Amino acid sequence: MRIADDEIREKYLERAIRELGEVEREVRACESCQRSDRAPVLSSGHPQADIMLIGYEPSEAEMREGVAFFGRAGAAILASLKRLDIDPTTIYGTLIVKCPKVDDEHTDSALSRLVVREIAIVQPRVIMVLGERALGALNALDVPLSRPLKWAPGEVQRFTPASEAIVAPDINVSLDEESAKRAFWTAFRQLGVWWNDQPPY
Repeated sequence: MRIADDEIREKYLERAIRELGEVEREVRACESCQRSDRAPVLSSGHPQADIMLIGYEPSEAEMREGVAFFGRAGAAILASLKRLDIDPTTIYGTLIVKCPKVDDEHTDSALSRLVVREIAIVQPRVIMVLGERALGALNALDVPLSRPLKWAPGEVQRFTPASEAIVAPDINVSLDEESAKRAFWTAFRQLGVWWNDQPPY
């Protein structure tokens, strides 16, 4: 008996939710966080999002709430998505540095490598990499079948056979200076161009 397409999609969604739950449990088990008064910063968004946002490290607001892309940065991202007419429920956001208690070298490498699993689970069609530090860290993770990404803000680059990538300045350092905000928006709005070019399905 042929299984309906919507049943197949439902099963993939259930699996993605389950596997991301396992990733979240690993993040919550961070020993450095357990020895401190800070919680690890968890990813957020749709488990099968078309668009994945990858930042480098949490802001103070993200550390307080324990959720990636919370606070001013999250509000700015939502406003940008609204301007581009992109549904925010199609987004999944994560950070390379998930533990706010790492040292200056950000040596939470075990947690950082979880980003590779998140990409494999979510299977986004495009990854928005926010900031040069996030770009360097993502390239260093050796995502299977990936090509190194270059710092070319706003340019659509092939990342893996199944996904593309766009890099933009770090939103957390772009909010307090007008030229930095313009540079961020100039790069980020290319996500809207990419989105509008996608087939309607």
